[in-house]
Amino acid sequence: MAEMDIGLIGLAVMGENLVLNMESKGFSVAVYNRTVEKVDNFINGRGKGKNFKGCHSIEELCANLKRPRKVMMLVKAGKPVDDFIEQLIPHLEKDDIIIDGGNSHFPDTIRRAEYCESKGLLYIGTGVSGGEEGALKGPSIMPGGSPEAWEHVKPIFQGIAAKTDDGTPCCDWVGEGGAGHFVKMVHNGIEYGDMQMICETYQLMKQGLGMSNEEMHQVFAEWNAGELDSYLIEITRDILGYKDEDGNEVVDLILDRAGQKGTGKWTVVSALDAGQPLTLIGEAVFARCLSAIKDERVEAAKQLKGEVSAFDGDKKAFVDDLRHALYASKIVSYAQGYQLMRAAAEEYGWNLNYGGIALMWRGGCIIRSVFLGKIKEAFDDNPELVNLLLDPFFKDAVSKAQASWRRVVSTAVNMGIPAPAISSALAYFDGYRCERLPANLLQAQRDYFGAHTYERVDKPRGEFFHTNWTGRGGTTSASTYVV
Repeated sequence: MAEMDIGLIGLAVMGENLVLNMESKGFSVAVYNRTVEKVDNFINGRGKGKNFKGCHSIEELCANLKRPRKVMMLVKAGKPVDDFIEQLIPHLEKDDIIIDGGNSHFPDTIRRAEYCESKGLLYIGTGVSGGEEGALKGPSIMPGGSPEAWEHVKPIFQGIAAKTDDGTPCCDWVGEGGAGHFVKMVHNGIEYGDMQMICETYQLMKQGLGMSNEEMHQVFAEWNAGELDSYLIEITRDILGYKDEDGNEVVDLILDRAGQKGTGKWTVVSALDAGQPLTLIGEAVFARCLSAIKDERVEAAKQLKGEVSAFDGDKKAFVDDLRHALYASKIVSYAQGYQLMRAAAEEYGWNLNYGGIALMWRGGCIIRSVFLGKIKEAFDDNPELVNLLLDPFFKDAVSKAQASWRRVVSTAVNMGIPAPAISSALAYFDGYRCERLPANLLQAQRDYFGAHTYERVDKPRGEFFHTNWTGRGGTTSASTYVV
């Protein structure tokens, strides 16, 4: 007899914690894993005595679900998702719902939604953020796909999602097709940027100012009580204060070689495809790539000696400068991320609720912070806001931080300490507020070697011109003009 509210495929850490969350909120869950021993271990372990149904096949899983059936997959992105969709289809009926809760690339989600809808099924691709703790206690959930599916999964998703202080769930419908996974991808890109900026701040304190881990622990604790209050600042505080049973400061024992799963790279590639200047997150991704060539860096450190100045200023004042620079850079990171989402919404016809997205990120997810409340207010005040830097609150915040921001970047350069994300954020700010950039010379260069044409400031926009720069090039020019 069909009796369970939802089915889940994939009992790894996230899957286990998510179904425990669902069950604790009053929902019954049928569970399946490709390695069926995991099903038995879960039912006899963490799931013992709870409202779960262990299943040893896809057919059994589907047979035990209320209609419309709702099956959520938490499996590795890529081919495994497609494989499970094919296994599910023969056991599902019209208007049953397949949900992908993994970190799938949004073009795959667009394709899968169209495919499942062609079979009479509904499809949801949803971002789930918050790690294993978020999955258990309340993640941020970003669903998109077949709109008709939302009413059927809304009680479950909003029931298990994190809540803001006023009880609002950090989950709402994002949009059609791959909108949910796109927003999750941008979330992860912003996460890359936030982490990199914090790491640069840490290195400036440690290498530049000679601060101890305990001193830095105290600074991050203070920052977490102010405008930088966030999950990533909070865990940085904890990491810097952590010692193992032998009294070792564990952070100093960790190899400086960063890994990545690809969502940051996807964000940057999407920005390049859309022609959006996602410079800060790009630098964060490349910083991880640079960290990965550890052996090369060790050898280069022996051979390449730079001119480095020691810090000779007021350390306390500079720590405060770092706080302002980190805050201003964070604003730029979100401004760029929101520009990318706006460009994607236009390209794919998504009606994204930008304030609502900020609300979804307020709790449960890795980038949660008090800062996001201000983003929601900005878009509530002006839904057509083209850039967060033009919102009165953020414009004022960056203005107040600007002098500190410039001191931090110049000091980092003089000390020979890399700060690519913070530096690129300042460069973007200066570029965005620059009425005239040197692209006029660039266009002249393009026209000189490739007859690519250019527009003129003394002529109407949309008229294109070519100059025979050498006297030998003739009047033939390119027929297309791409910005």
